[in-house]
Amino acid sequence: MRIRYLTMLLLLAALNLRPAITSISPVLENIRADLHIQGVTASLLVTLPVLCMGLFAPLALSWSQRWGLEKVITFSLLLIGGATLLRVFADSTLILMSSALLAGIGIGLIGPLLSGFIKQYFPKPAAMVSVYSVALVIGAALAAGLAVPLQQGLGSWQYSLAFWALLALVAGFSWLRLARSPQTVTTTTAVSLPLRQKKAWLLTVFFGLMAAIFYSLTTWLSPMMAHAGYSKIEAGYMMTLFTLIQIPISFLIPIGVSKFGKRAWWLVGCSVMEMIGLLTLHLPVSPWLAIAILGIGAGGLFPLALMLPIQEANNAGEANAWSAMTQSGGYTLGAIGPLIVGLLFDYSGNFVTAQWGLGVMIVLMVIVQCWIGNGAKAVTQQKPLIPATEQSS
Repeated sequence: MRIRYLTMLLLLAALNLRPAITSISPVLENIRADLHIQGVTASLLVTLPVLCMGLFAPLALSWSQRWGLEKVITFSLLLIGGATLLRVFADSTLILMSSALLAGIGIGLIGPLLSGFIKQYFPKPAAMVSVYSVALVIGAALAAGLAVPLQQGLGSWQYSLAFWALLALVAGFSWLRLARSPQTVTTTTAVSLPLRQKKAWLLTVFFGLMAAIFYSLTTWLSPMMAHAGYSKIEAGYMMTLFTLIQIPISFLIPIGVSKFGKRAWWLVGCSVMEMIGLLTLHLPVSPWLAIAILGIGAGGLFPLALMLPIQEANNAGEANAWSAMTQSGGYTLGAIGPLIVGLLFDYSGNFVTAQWGLGVMIVLMVIVQCWIGNGAKAVTQQKPLIPATEQSS
């Protein structure tokens, strides 16, 4: 199987992991007004899919062992497409929440399996994690940046949200070829979650804190800036900047860790950038600077969270298992973040308290990162399904 074809499939899958979530924030105030929902209820539009990403990650492991990761990824992409298309009819909270729930299930199934896909098919996992991360961030940026223009052009926020079903359906049908003739085989030998591994628990807590901060910002950054007096268009552009700046960072950080090592330094450095960004929001400087710094920190942490389980795994099965555990517990913890911000906003009427809460999470994350340390265990090299001679093809 040619490297270009498999890379295209990875790109298409990764592009669909965030639009169902990041398209919400720029039009959240319109959704709240039309459906008459409170801040805590609105936060469920992100909390639900993130929670599903945690709850269904272990199911992805068992399904992939039964049917093969290629078939499960294909099914999940089509599920995301159908769930996103459902938003055309989202004239009630129930329908909109149902779409978020179904999309979250699809995203939750794909997430850990793409790590196994990278470990199984590609001889240079770090480089492909960079590609994966960049595609994921591009999908998130496009959905966030085009949400308001699509709403204005298509006439409603429902059509704006449903637009991204096209991308998911194209990806799902593109994966059908590989699903029909997979290069991996299903196995009856179960690979269990690494529940006895201390390092796996540290990675899970780190992933949870990282996700709680990231999805809190993804959900509430635009409303934060709108509440600070900026227009909805300006707030949407700020969200776009937060996402776009993550693209080069997501590409460079995994390569830098792979080349220079010292992963704990990279982890802590990105966390410090997030803390500086939060503090800068309270200083008499341009908010664009604060958001850019936040984007740099977030853009580095997420690909590192994806990369760490792959470093700890000996093979694709273990990569699926480690990723399933870290993403299951991590996203379940992460789902609480946007909900807490919504509760604090409803209680206080401002975002200052919520921002300080995010700062506490960052401090805790730095402590966990120091425990994780620099060293990964020595792993045995697995022969990839793409020969090295095909790297330039």
